[in-house]
Amino acid sequence: MNFKHISILVLSLCLFAFGLPKHLQKKVDKEIKSVYQVETFSFDAIVISSEIASTLPSKFGKDNLFEIKSNDALMGYAYVAKAPSKTDKFDYLVLLDKDLVVKKTKILVYREDYGGEIGSKRWLKQFIGKTQDDDLRYGDNVVAISGATISVRSMTNAMNDLLQSLKILHSKAII
Repeated sequence: MNFKHISILVLSLCLFAFGLPKHLQKKVDKEIKSVYQVETFSFDAIVISSEIASTLPSKFGKDNLFEIKSNDALMGYAYVAKAPSKTDKFDYLVLLDKDLVVKKTKILVYREDYGGEIGSKRWLKQFIGKTQDDDLRYGDNVVAISGATISVRSMTNAMNDLLQSLKILHSKAII
């Protein structure tokens, strides 16, 4: 093997090492097709420098903020992350339109015996339409769920952090 072949092999391995795990990607793809009403789309990671990422309330890595395009037209954005529950973490998805307005939130994987009610469509609907200018408050403009207090507070905090982060990223013309 020459240097060119080795370089291509290393690059290929690096490309496959990033992105969402297959079981999450399948769920995300299904939601994107449903929400944006498209069959084919591109799903490309937005890489945020570690210098900027370290100043944001939300955690941004190489594989959790994505641009969604169809026929080269920007449809919106997807954010996939984890938030703490009582003893574990849950995976969630936030889909945004191109103006950074929340179109949908979804709990992708919930790993606790209690508190899974936060995954209900009815409860998650309250985040639709939220923007970077909204301030979410548990028990005020975010409905509490008996038996899911920790998860509800966690999701509320995660959404607030994301909205604040989007505001900063937008002001810096990153998204």
